[in-house]
Amino acid sequence: MEPIWLKHYPEEVPRDVNVALYPSLVDLLDTAFRKHADQAAYLMMGKRISFAEVDEASRALAAYLQGLGLEKGDRVALMMPNLFQYPVAVAAVLRAGYVVVNVNPLYTPRELEHQLKDSGAKAIVIIENFASVLQQVLAHVPTKHIILASMGDMLGFVKGAIVNYVVRNVRKMVPAFDLPGAVRFNDALAKGRGLTYTAPRLGPDDIAVLQYTGGTTGVSKGAVLMHRNLVANILQCEAWYQPALKKVPKGEQIVTICALPLYHIFGFNTNMMLSMHMGGANVLIPNPRDLPAVFKELAGHRFHSFPAVNTLFMAMANHADFPTVDWSHLVISVGGGMAVQQATAKLWLEKTGCPIIEGYGLSETSPTATCNPADSMAYTGTIGLPLPLTELRLLDDDGREVPLGERGEIAIRGPQVMAGYWQRPDETAKVMTADGFFRTGDIGTVDERGYFKIVDRKKDMILVSGFNVYPNEVEDVLTLMPGVLECAAVGVPDAKAGEAVKVVIVKRDPQLTEADVRAYCEINLTGYKRPKIVEFRTDLPKTPVGKILRRELRDKS
Repeated sequence: MEPIWLKHYPEEVPRDVNVALYPSLVDLLDTAFRKHADQAAYLMMGKRISFAEVDEASRALAAYLQGLGLEKGDRVALMMPNLFQYPVAVAAVLRAGYVVVNVNPLYTPRELEHQLKDSGAKAIVIIENFASVLQQVLAHVPTKHIILASMGDMLGFVKGAIVNYVVRNVRKMVPAFDLPGAVRFNDALAKGRGLTYTAPRLGPDDIAVLQYTGGTTGVSKGAVLMHRNLVANILQCEAWYQPALKKVPKGEQIVTICALPLYHIFGFNTNMMLSMHMGGANVLIPNPRDLPAVFKELAGHRFHSFPAVNTLFMAMANHADFPTVDWSHLVISVGGGMAVQQATAKLWLEKTGCPIIEGYGLSETSPTATCNPADSMAYTGTIGLPLPLTELRLLDDDGREVPLGERGEIAIRGPQVMAGYWQRPDETAKVMTADGFFRTGDIGTVDERGYFKIVDRKKDMILVSGFNVYPNEVEDVLTLMPGVLECAAVGVPDAKAGEAVKVVIVKRDPQLTEADVRAYCEINLTGYKRPKIVEFRTDLPKTPVGKILRRELRDKS
């Protein structure tokens, strides 16, 4: 029987998409480089780099990487904010036949060490601002080749030198480090230009990206995304956005604001890869928290697309500099990563005339699985309809589909669903059904039109500004702290971030203070994982067998 949601697709959206159009992401990129050579690919700080320049630089870096003796399928970590070097490095790693391992540049040494060890990354491209973090773990990881980027590497000689001087000497953003044998990014490019690049044989079932996500056990897992997964989602999203994109005048290049971090799967595929495929340009925002700088950058551009998380939409809409930007050409605002709040959607529509269309997905789904129609003119409070070739079911605890109107765990099947978790068949088995559905852990409902809505979370995961925080990881870190007897971490509502982390601690040492806890977390947890609320109690609520009742702690928050 035909899924009910297909009847409610916008007229311009096909029910079927040829997801086999490109055998790999490399074929997609090569086609884009050839078709759009002279067009701007990325814009930042008054500098423009074209598709041809990304093509040339990434080919040189690919040749350099191949010259290191790495083998097809080896993993290469990328640890940078949104800079020109990121898309160049991504294209280089893929074109060399290797696997991209996206790393949050704000990770602590503990978090970085786990990801490099787990992925087995042989090489890393890292910005010098975080080189001191890498230095602390280098002796314990398999990563032996280091390419060191600087903020100004691709901004041109004069501007690049000025930017690097300010970053290093004025803002003091580069802590002292010592990484013997590290090669500077521009030196790697120069060397690569003198080497021979050999195009690898890549197919749909080769691994393209290891996208790390939190784990219910506190262990971060790598979602294995094949070339076919990412290619499929790029083409699915392109098809879905057509009702909005057709509003862009014919012949005008689509310009997208890239405030989402490229190391996050939302920014990686929805900004970088989709724009490359469509011949669009991305305006790179290195630090979206610096709102004055964001508005200053946006004021210099005519743009059409803005994917973001609820917190950024709300912060920008309420900022005094909002009127300095021309929003009149904006045709699509995509909200994802966390729930879009009604107040945010209302304010954004009032101020820009462009509604936020909310979507839903996960690292495991490359990421987009559902989205509200791109011709929507009002907030729906739902996560929309499944994308072409995507099936959603609502399952009970026994894996049976629940009747219409009842709650069930959202399960997703489609060409964008991951192959599994990297070297964790046990964890893969927990989330994949026998007939190929991925169990998300989110509890949802569906209405008679096929619109899905998330109503609860089966897992205890906390969603902070679009980033997953798993309580077990926070608890594992804190229970290693001297003075802590036991603790529990839960998510509590937060007006700005959607949810915030709250920890409830039973002291071993009566002298332990909130300041002690915060200082410890600052060393061991990246910013969004750190508790916003610290509470001390004499005991924690538990089941008869001793399991901590997190739900009870949440309900009392």
